Amino acid sequence: MKLPIATTKILEVKSEALHNLQILHLSDLHINKKTTLCEIKQLINICKNIAYDFIALTGDIIDCKAKEIKPQLELLNSLEKVYYISGNHDLFYGIEPLKQSLNNFTFLDNTTTFFTYKNRQIAIAGLSDRFSKFFKIKREEKKITNFLKANPISILLAHQPKDYTFAINSNTKLFLCGHTHGGQIFPFHYFVKLVQPFLAGTFYKQQTCIYVNRGLGTWGIDFRYKANNEITLLKLVYK
Repeated sequence: MKLPIATTKILEVKSEALHNLQILHLSDLHINKKTTLCEIKQLINICKNIAYDFIALTGDIIDCKAKEIKPQLELLNSLEKVYYISGNHDLFYGIEPLKQSLNNFTFLDNTTTFFTYKNRQIAIAGLSDRFSKFFKIKREEKKITNFLKANPISILLAHQPKDYTFAINSNTKLFLCGHTHGGQIFPFHYFVKLVQPFLAGTFYKQQTCIYVNRGLGTWGIDFRYKANNEITLLKLVYK
């Protein structure tokens, strides 16, 4: 895993309460048996040198069974204020062992909570990945949507861009996701666009700001072309 230099993106949001909130967005780490402890330590050092309010980790953390990379996952636990949701790879390799390994993180699959920012309660919710049904895990879509509708200052995390519709329909101010790898290897960008509404970057739909992270790791071939990986600090600006 070749780590990039962290970058900052300015996102315009339709909520004054979210103004200047800083979210460190990570996605698609795809940690496997080839991922070294040194690489994990480097990632942690990068994160700890960034001033953020919380970390959003939008799925596909692992690319093998959690027990095979226990030291790497234990190191990740040194990161603070992390909210995460499942990706399809996490479900395939075992979400329960992953949850047990990441005991310092807040798991948000089909779950809702609040965090305090400038003395205000900000709602945050997460959806399990769309592949959940293949693993007999029910997606609590109605529960999440109702929660977001009841809390107008809200953020939704999901793995796939397709789930942006839940954010739109509930008037959620920010939707964060990953999954696409930005296409990973050109010209596969075009194939990704056939099945996902967004490839990478920032998009605006109605009252919702959408950010699709290209992720850190790779899948299949350990190579990227015209789809650089990213560690991104999202700075929200009310407009």
